[in-house]
Amino acid sequence: MSEKRIYETMFIVSPELDEEQRNALAEKVKNYIEERVEGEIEKFDRWGMRKLAYRVRKGFTEGDYTLILFRADPEKVNVLERLFNITPDIFRWQTFRREDLEKENKKKEKVKDKEADEAEDIAETVAETPVEPATEESDNTATPETEKKAEE
Repeated sequence: MSEKRIYETMFIVSPELDEEQRNALAEKVKNYIEERVEGEIEKFDRWGMRKLAYRVRKGFTEGDYTLILFRADPEKVNVLERLFNITPDIFRWQTFRREDLEKENKKKEKVKDKEADEAEDIAETVAETPVEPATEESDNTATPETEKKAEE
């Protein structure tokens, strides 16, 4: 099994459906990614009804937008494309790999690994440093109370 990659998919649902049906369809896609694509949802963002840049073939001038950011195996992402193809109420979609986020995550992991190594080195150094036993010495420092007693 290959390493999971980060993908972003955006799809637009028909404005002819009522809000409840559009929400249900967005949830269906989310569940499909989790179950069939075996993806891990990182962000599920419902944008709702928005104007389209231009009138589409079906005559719509607006649509219900949803954006999902998820991790999945590259071999399984095409399963999601098939769902979009056979769902007539989803009339536009695009899925692409987010290499920029993958690189950012790798940088963060390298920094964490480096910090963990440095912390481990410090812990080893501290563990190897001999500690001298404490010696008890009398405390001859004057306090206001001892000065008062001395004056009496």
